[in-house]
Formats: sequence, C-alpha cells, structure tokens
Amino acid sequence: MQAYHDEEWGVPVHDDPRHFEFLVLEGAQAGLSWAVILRKRPGYRKAFGGFDPRKVSRYTEDRIRRLTEDPGIVRNRRKIEAAVGNAKAFLQVQREFGSFDAYCWRFIGGGPRANRWRSPEDVPATTAESDAFSEDLKRRGFRFVGSTVIYAHMQAVGMVNDHLVDCFRHGEVHRLAGSSSRQGRSSTRSGRSR
Repeated sequence: MQAYHDEEWGVPVHDDPRHFEFLVLEGAQAGLSWAVILRKRPGYRKAFGGFDPRKVSRYTEDRIRRLTEDPGIVRNRRKIEAAVGNAKAFLQVQREFGSFDAYCWRFIGGGPRANRWRSPEDVPATTAESDAFSEDLKRRGFRFVGSTVIYAHMQAVGMVNDHLVDCFRHGEVHRLAGSSSRQGRSSTRSGRSR
C-alpha cells in the first residue's frame, strides 16, 4: 500500500492499457479492501492477458469458468464477466473517441484537478464528475462502474489529485500533472496513448 501511494496513486495516466488495468482492478475491488486487490495484482495481470482489452474481449465462457477457479484473483463470476464485457465496451470507446484516455479526461475538462484536502474526512467518495462519468459508462454497457468505483479510478489515474495538502506527494503529483497533461493532449490528438 505504501509503495502504491508513494509511486502510483494520483500520477496522471494517458495510457489506455493502464486505464483498462485500473478499471478491472477497481471493479474487482468493489466491496473489498484495496490491499487485497494490490496483493492479487500479479494474478490479475496474468489472468487478464496483461490487461490487453483486445485479448480479454475474446474470452470464452470456458475461460471465464476457469478464471472462477483461479486463486490469483477474486473469483467472483459476476466481476469476471463484467471485466470481459467491459473490455468489449472499452474497445468501442476507443473506436469512437480515438482512445479511452481522450474519452475519460473530458469529464473533468481535459486536465487534472488539484484538490486541497486537509484531512481524509474531506475527501469525497463521489463527485458530480464521477456521477456523470459512471452514468455514461453504464449507458455504454460497462458494469461494476458505480460512481464510487469511478471516483477511485479518477484518483488512481490522476484525473484528480486527492493527496492531502500536507502529504509530500501532493506537490510532486501536481508538478507531474502539468507535464503529463501536455504530453497526454499530444498523444490523444494522434489517437494513440503513450
């Protein structure tokens, strides 16, 4: 958990496979501890084809059944089926918008939002933006993408910087967000992610 906080959480992502990875992991986490999911992350990477949505979208009923027996992941059939269905919906979003990255960042105006929370109690579980993002994903056929799950996605991929202002990562992530936002816009225009 400490390494995840210190190295990954809140760093802006403009890479579609990473977006898909976090959607799979956050969907699996619903109702569970994030620590459990982080421990199982290598198992998820193996089970879900390195988080390649093209591979996952082709998983058969037999493959899904085998995954329900895989101790390296959360063996919840509904969550596994959702990940496969979400891979198909993810590919459709890429076709429509050029990249999932271009699609998702538009929910906050294209650039990271630096919040200035002073205590953990200040950090919301959902926002109007996560509500809108969640509803749009559901309309497109995604599952396990409620507003709380999607706000966690927004935090993880740096759409919002929810490090507390007295956390050493708040300023670091804010600086990273400035350079990443410029790079993300150029990669999004080309229809590719970094």
